[in-house]
Parts: sequence; structure tokens; C-alpha cells
Amino acid sequence: MTTLQSKRVLLVVGGGIAAYKALDLVRRLRERGAIVVPVMTRGAAEFVTPLSLGALAAAKVYSDLFSRDDEHDVGHIRLARNCDAVIVAPATADRMAKMAAGIADDLAGAILLATRAPVLLAPAMNPAMWSHPATRRSLDRLTSDGIRFVGPDAGEMAESGEAGLGRMAEPLAIVAALEALLAGPADGPLAGRTALVTSGPTHEPIDPVRYIANRSSGRQGHAIAAALARLGAAVRLVSGPVAIPDPPGVETVHVETAREMLAAVEARLPVDLAVFVAAVADWRTESQAPTKLKKRPGAEPEPLRLTLNPDILKTVGTGSRRPRLVVGFAAETADLLANAGVKLAAKGADMIVANDVSAEGGVMGGNANTVHLVTAQGVETWETMAKDAVAEKLAQRLAAMLADKDRP
Repeated sequence: MTTLQSKRVLLVVGGGIAAYKALDLVRRLRERGAIVVPVMTRGAAEFVTPLSLGALAAAKVYSDLFSRDDEHDVGHIRLARNCDAVIVAPATADRMAKMAAGIADDLAGAILLATRAPVLLAPAMNPAMWSHPATRRSLDRLTSDGIRFVGPDAGEMAESGEAGLGRMAEPLAIVAALEALLAGPADGPLAGRTALVTSGPTHEPIDPVRYIANRSSGRQGHAIAAALARLGAAVRLVSGPVAIPDPPGVETVHVETAREMLAAVEARLPVDLAVFVAAVADWRTESQAPTKLKKRPGAEPEPLRLTLNPDILKTVGTGSRRPRLVVGFAAETADLLANAGVKLAAKGADMIVANDVSAEGGVMGGNANTVHLVTAQGVETWETMAKDAVAEKLAQRLAAMLADKDRP
């Protein structure tokens, strides 16, 4: 029996070209024993027909908020409550914005506002729309509300020929994400495990108004913490200064400097698994000026005397309270794999996740990542994915690695 056997899944099909994938998604869900209840938006009917969707689901297709037949007993509330999960695929920029604002001007919107079931969104849109600040605000709002996401993926757009991040996740990936969601933390592969994640940058003060930092947004680290929690781990996140919400279901502590981060990490040991994603500043000033450093007319600026910050990954990876599994990240602009290999050996890590941050407007602060998993056994390169998708896939891999360590 699968996780989806006899589960009632409400499938909201949005108005985008990727709606055609919803037909295959219905088939994949039903193969696993799910009962699929289709809901179509007006836009979805421009791409696929209710007849096709209903035939594959072997169920009535709902679309009208003001249907006399369906709403005599407040049908949208009945649909919202009588399900185990809701999938929105494709989730358009418009649908995400309406959900974030709590707008319920159609049947899909009313259901999404009224449901108490877990909701999984599979975004699909043009790359420019996905990267637009308005969509980023919607994503942050929905994530903080507990909405789960799968994708989008990178690739060519069907409607425009453009390439980038915005393709809807493939049906099997959506099914896998739903299975993990419905399995629940108590039944997840990391149930009973403890995990520690670091995320974001550190700020090393120069004077009361200036500091040394980097462009890390914390998105990848926060996504990994959330993904580990969804697999059942009790997650402790130590975050540098970021502008994104704390992941739901994760114990989060906020710090500023590398020394504060190390102290917070050590205070939360021992754990089974540690993932060091934070982009910790390598140096800090020897001393912080008590007042703002001022320019002096005609004079050269005073040189900044720097000193090394503590190496958090190496401290934990080679320490007496080393977790059973230690993973570090390597953000490089040149000789990526060579530098990651050196880091693997020097820091006492089981794996280094390497990514190239040389491109302006790329990984640092961006929404996608191309990672290379460097271990003693070799290098595995993953295709470019949304950071949430990288997090889901990495969390599953780490759960499998811990399980392997349990075997005699």
C-alpha cells in the first residue's frame, strides 16, 4: 500500500500552458491509489478540456463558484474540507498572488482559503514572472503561511521559447513531494533524528554603521532546514541576518557574527546531522571602532587590520562532538571542484555541496542553484533547480546516508 492509497486529493488546475501536465499528474496519482477530485479555473479550460480531465480522474470536474447544483450545500466548503490534500498545478503567478492576499473570487480561491488540508503548489510561469519582486513577495508570504512548493524547474518555456527557471515540476516529482508531505514528520525517514543547519551571511562590524558581509540571502539554507523538518527531523537552524521568514516547524536562532554563530552551533550539539550552508565571513576587523570612521580631507583612509574568523565547519567536523553526518557548502568563483575536494579533506566533512557563485545575479541571492555533491567516492552533478527543489532532493539523500550508517 502506498502513502496515497485511498487519499482524497483535490487537484486545482491553473490557467497556464503547463495545464496539459495535469492530465498525466491525474494518471500518476490514480496509479498510486489516490482519489482525485479535479477543480478547473476558467483559464485552465483554455488549455485542457473538462472532459479530458474528468475522464482521466473518473470524477466530476468542478469549476463554478456559483453553481446552483453544487452550491446548494455550500459546495466550496464541502470540497475544501473533504480532502486529505490540495495540489495546485500549475500554480500561476496570478494564483500565487491571490492566495498570498487571501482573495477568493472564484471556486479555486474559495477552496484554498477554506481548506484545512495541506496545500502543495507547483509553480509554472515565464522566468521573468517567477523572478519578479511581486512573485517573490507572494512566495515568501505563502511559505511563511505553511504552503509547500515543488519546483519550478529550469528549462525552455513552451509558450515563448525562452529558457530559465519557471517550468512546472514533472508529474512524478509532484507525486513524490505529495507523498513526503502526507507521510508526515512522525513517519518520515528522519523521524527521531536531530539536525543542525546554518544559513545566511554573517555581519562583521567595522564601526557602528559598517560591516563586512556577503550577498547570501539564506534561501538555500532555510529551504534545507524546512526540507529536513518535513522528513521528520527535529531541526535547529542558526541563521545570520536575512530578510526571509523563519521556516515553519524549525527552531530558529538569529545571530550576527561568525563568533556568535559558532557559539550558537556549539550550544545546540550534539545532533545526528549538521549541514553548514551559511556563508560565514572569513575575516573580521581586529577591533570595532567605537564611533563611525570619518573621512579626513586629503588623507588616505586608515587601513583595516583583519584577523581570521573561527572555521565553524572544521571546528565541528573534527571536534569531539562531531555529528554522525557532516555536510559543508563551498561557494567558489574558480576551480570549483578542486577547491571543494580540498575542503572535504581539510574540514572533516562527509560531503561538500559545491556551487559556482561567479555569475553576477546568480546563486548568491538568487532562486536557483546548480550543485555538485563532492564525497570521497567522487562527484555527482545535479541539473539546475530551484533552491527548494535542491533542498528536497538533498534532504532525501542525507536521510539515505544516515540510514546507511545505521547498517552493520
